Amino acid sequence: IEQPTFPKITEMCVKMIRRVNDEEGIKKLVNETFQKLWFTPTPHHDKEAMTRKILNITDVVAACRDTGYDWFEQLLQNLLKSEEDASYKPVKKACTQLVDNLVEHILKYEESLSDSDNKGVNSGRLVACITTLFLFSKIRPQLMVKHAMTMQPYLTTKCSTQNDFMVICNVAKILELVVPLMEHPSETFLATIEEDLMKLIIKYGMTVVQHCVSCLGAVVNKVTQNYKFVWACFNRYYGALSKLKSQHQEDPNSTILTANKPALLRSLFTVGALCRHFDFDQEDFKGNSKVNIKDKVLELLMYFTKHSDEEVQTKAIIGLGFAFIQHPSLMFEQEVKTLYNSILSDKNCSVNLKIQVLKNLQTYLQEEDTRMQQADRDWKKVAKQEDLKEMGDISSGMSSSIMQLYLKQILEAFFHTQSSVRHFALNVIALTLNQGLIHPVQCVPYLIAMGTDPEPSMRNKADQQLVEIDKKYAGFIHMKAVAGMKMSYQVQQAINTCPKDPVRGFRHDESSNALCSHLYSMIRGNRQHRRAFLISLLNLFDDTAKTEVNMLLYIADNLACFPYQTQEEPLFIMHHIDITLSVSGSNLLQSFKESMVKDKKKERKPSSDEETESDSNSGSESESEEEASKPRRLRKRVDSDSDSDEENYINAVMKCLPENSAPLIEFASVSQGILLLLMLKQHLKNLCGFSDSKIQKYSPSESAKVYDKAINRKTGVHFHPKQTLDFLRSDMANSKITEEFKLLMEHLDPDEEEEDGEVSASTNARNKAITSLLGGGSPKNNAAETEDEESDGEDRGGGTSGVRRR
Repeated sequence: IEQPTFPKITEMCVKMIRRVNDEEGIKKLVNETFQKLWFTPTPHHDKEAMTRKILNITDVVAACRDTGYDWFEQLLQNLLKSEEDASYKPVKKACTQLVDNLVEHILKYEESLSDSDNKGVNSGRLVACITTLFLFSKIRPQLMVKHAMTMQPYLTTKCSTQNDFMVICNVAKILELVVPLMEHPSETFLATIEEDLMKLIIKYGMTVVQHCVSCLGAVVNKVTQNYKFVWACFNRYYGALSKLKSQHQEDPNSTILTANKPALLRSLFTVGALCRHFDFDQEDFKGNSKVNIKDKVLELLMYFTKHSDEEVQTKAIIGLGFAFIQHPSLMFEQEVKTLYNSILSDKNCSVNLKIQVLKNLQTYLQEEDTRMQQADRDWKKVAKQEDLKEMGDISSGMSSSIMQLYLKQILEAFFHTQSSVRHFALNVIALTLNQGLIHPVQCVPYLIAMGTDPEPSMRNKADQQLVEIDKKYAGFIHMKAVAGMKMSYQVQQAINTCPKDPVRGFRHDESSNALCSHLYSMIRGNRQHRRAFLISLLNLFDDTAKTEVNMLLYIADNLACFPYQTQEEPLFIMHHIDITLSVSGSNLLQSFKESMVKDKKKERKPSSDEETESDSNSGSESESEEEASKPRRLRKRVDSDSDSDEENYINAVMKCLPENSAPLIEFASVSQGILLLLMLKQHLKNLCGFSDSKIQKYSPSESAKVYDKAINRKTGVHFHPKQTLDFLRSDMANSKITEEFKLLMEHLDPDEEEEDGEVSASTNARNKAITSLLGGGSPKNNAAETEDEESDGEDRGGGTSGVRRR
């Protein structure tokens, strides 16, 4: 018994067994491995082999204490199901052996608990054994029927440690499953269980009360029908609550109520727990009384949800959640709807209350799921009785109506700073979708948003829901993809711990993956959907879309870091960036010019002669105005003149700026979209090593196979739009237009009239300006990456162009 199992073996088993729900190949391998390791019958004489097996299983169960035991249940179900129709059932035989030997080990561990030296070790092993027995009982409770009387005395365990409480709770859960299956159990045995459970309910805290009331419900409702025993217990706590309510109504500040707070909290919880498992409006409980117990309980618990003490409010809401499981129709009451929706939607409401309301809904859905599964099993047994199916349909309709009532507020809980609130909201939505209670399309944007959560477990859960929806309803993800991207930005805003820092669209780790990588991966397989999605994102950068700058930065980050696989994907984006720039960029630049000229004319009205002189470049004062309004001419002078001439022209431009800088600041804000597109194109070009000629030759109408080559990504290329980050971090109301910004605006307007060499020089200058804004030097991968592309560049621009660009 004391022989320890090797920790490495346990660790390996834990890693393997968690893959039990993977794809079919791995699932089959896991099932076969553990069937040989644990679920193959052991020869009766080989006690040592059985002990090793028991220690291995309980060690693995103990190691998974904090992560849950779904894997064990799934494994056992898989193995038992595989031999349902077989004549020889080795897994069933192995399970019987394991259960019998686990019970033997429990008795031995209990005997050794008197040994103070090994008390902690043996206490832990005792808990692991009983937990393992409970897991077997969940899947095959018949295996434990003959051991029920052996387990009953553990309900009287004296509780001094956490392990002691776990023993009691697990024993209560085992007896709840097993006692209803016993044939003709003795009255003494049943009476002892009832008394033990009642003592535990009165004496211990919430967890013990919850499991013991649940066990009492199974024993009384299904076996003993000892309703008077339960009714007396209910009246004890209900009466205490009624009395405390009257005292509080008389004097809310009474010290009596404060002194009795522990009794108030226990009564709220216990009344709710009893109402969950017993319908006290049945005649068996209240007799001929006409009083509606469920309405009285609702009124009593609702009163204490308005209490000033948050702890009292929380316990009252817990009690309500329990009562709603027995009577779901109470959730349609107006005061309940107002309470739940106000707690979920009020941003200033306590986090604890929000979480508790979400937990209530989660527990209700879990209970409904269990009921539906049981009804389904019963239906299969007696298929001719149609009323069972109808009952299930009615129950399902009730759940659907309830979730529609609270759906919007639950989804909005995703935009909460606290991860625990988002966690429970996601659990409720996942249960709702799995049970088919709502139309899934309305949840898609929210799930996309939750797929960007910082916590991997929540990301994975949201992504898995999207995968399931995509399997059943093709096109739903694409339909809501852009809305989901926008919503994911709102989630990131909500959880941003430092409001001064702009929200970014990639993970701040070594991978630098786009936050919406999974969304793009789901869409990219369909060329039509992918292109529509990318165009929709790029359209947000248009000045007419009026998208806020930080959201544009967030989308640009995602576009820069999406997991592109073929050359066609980034080339398509760059192609449409060029189209957007040629329209929006030119319009924006024109409005900039007109704004400056218009403001200058207000200050000084030139004569018609002066205008003529300006048109003929006569060198008058108007010339500087004309030069300022035509950045390409300024560019020529900057390229050719000395530093002093450049400074003179910059001063000339500054003189043209209006005194009221508001229009230019607004222009600077609107122009951020164009800037981001320029920088995004340069980033993709650097990342993928594309030459200018490759980008210019690309055509979206080409066959998909032409650009189906894999991308050769460069390492160490990061998207850092310095200009936009500075814009967001600064107070633009007091900002000035930077020299970098003006230089970039000059290069937005390519001059087709210039000679080939000059065009190349301006292209080179533009690339340098954008690279400067990206926050880096002249990247090495700016040049063409293959001989093939180099020759393309020479053909396009001539020898001088090729040399200058490289």
